[in-house]
Amino acid sequence: MRNFEKLSDKELSVLLCDGSDAAFEEIFNRYWSALYAAAYKRLKSHEKAEETVQDLFTHLWTKRDCIKIHTSLAAYLYTAVRYMVFNNIQKEMVRESYKASLHTTSIHDNSTEETILINDLNKILEKEVNHLPPKCRSVYELSRKHYKTNREIAAVLGISEKTVEGHLTKAIRQLKTKIYGINKLATWLFIILSIKS
Repeated sequence: MRNFEKLSDKELSVLLCDGSDAAFEEIFNRYWSALYAAAYKRLKSHEKAEETVQDLFTHLWTKRDCIKIHTSLAAYLYTAVRYMVFNNIQKEMVRESYKASLHTTSIHDNSTEETILINDLNKILEKEVNHLPPKCRSVYELSRKHYKTNREIAAVLGISEKTVEGHLTKAIRQLKTKIYGINKLATWLFIILSIKS
């Protein structure tokens, strides 16, 4: 009988794509705790963190035959949980906005107001990204829009991983400074900008 605990992540990824439930179980056992900790660190809720990681593994299993892992398995999973946390935060914002609209006598539609606010923030962020220095902008977009790891970005741009980290830090600091104080939703944007795999 094959000992899946001794297999590398790459071997497990191949077996998972072939439909091996034993490989999936080993990936689950190997990464559940670390992914849960990463989700909890940002969500501050045991229930939401558990639900997020459960959803991630459900997606991993149901899409196992079509998932393409171009990075390491670990990088893929941590990137996936990061964006699931982002989606969770977005959903929570919509829920809170809806609740507020139900409990107010104001003639304003708060949910519509919040949606407009979020769209405005996204436009401001996009505008500020375009004002970043070219190399800094390239690193930021490869990281946040194309979900590439620092190692992959370094290879694509022909620079060191340390330089990639420097550009990312500079970009995030500059973007936070530009949008700071716009409104309370900017805080959520700061969290999203700062999440790293």
